[in-house]
Amino acid sequence: MEKNKLPIYIVDAFAKEAFGGNPAGVCILNHSIEDKEMQLIAKEINLSETAFVTIDENSLKNNEFNLRWFTPKVEVSMCGHGTLATAQVLFEEIGVEENEIKFQTQSGVLVAKKGENGIVLDFPIDKYEMVEVPVELLKAMGIENCKEAAYGKNTKKLILRVEKEEEVLKLTPNFEGMKNLNFNIDVKGVGVTTKGREYDFITRYFNPWAGINEDPVTGTVHTALAKYWGDILGKREFKAYQASDRGGEIIIKIIENGRMEMIGKGIIMLKGEINF
Repeated sequence: MEKNKLPIYIVDAFAKEAFGGNPAGVCILNHSIEDKEMQLIAKEINLSETAFVTIDENSLKNNEFNLRWFTPKVEVSMCGHGTLATAQVLFEEIGVEENEIKFQTQSGVLVAKKGENGIVLDFPIDKYEMVEVPVELLKAMGIENCKEAAYGKNTKKLILRVEKEEEVLKLTPNFEGMKNLNFNIDVKGVGVTTKGREYDFITRYFNPWAGINEDPVTGTVHTALAKYWGDILGKREFKAYQASDRGGEIIIKIIENGRMEMIGKGIIMLKGEINF
């Protein structure tokens, strides 16, 4: 039986240098495969997300590509670092000459373009609503003083704001305890955030429900954080930092029509072929 052979890359996204930011897999689909095979590849790569981008004569001609993302456990509807990583591969390895790429995704059309400070992602802003702080979650995460909680209406990310940077940095959540909780809202990850000393705000992000205990740098949670911190600080441009062990810097600009830009760099760390 003939094996499937697909090009695959690992890219450090939102990284200033190698081994920083958030590593994403990027798998090039030069022929169709089944969804279950994409899920198995993502499990095999075992990064927080693996992106699957379809490349054929038509997509190259129109500079518009179908894009999907899978964690080791589930497919997700939006992924910032996986989109940045895919754009880096298309620009640097596939030879896309245009300055702007369009991706057809479950979250609509997402745009990536070349910028002075890296790749610029055009994403929808996620509006939020204030919610009651889930006491059981605070206990499982070891958060003693939560100022307030906000909930992203589209991404379903829960944002917990604390007072000091040290409270974010010292967190050691009980991930098994988090997974066993029942919520009255659909929670797809938790961002713990505070105003930064060197940055407008810093965040750490946890999603054990999707097989990602702590994500190094998370674009999607920043689609809610942009609006949230914009309302608090009265600003439309931010320098944000995700304070994971690897760490990652994101430049954020709120633009028009409910959209925002996230700017970061991608570094291709590995390229090869997956056979199955």
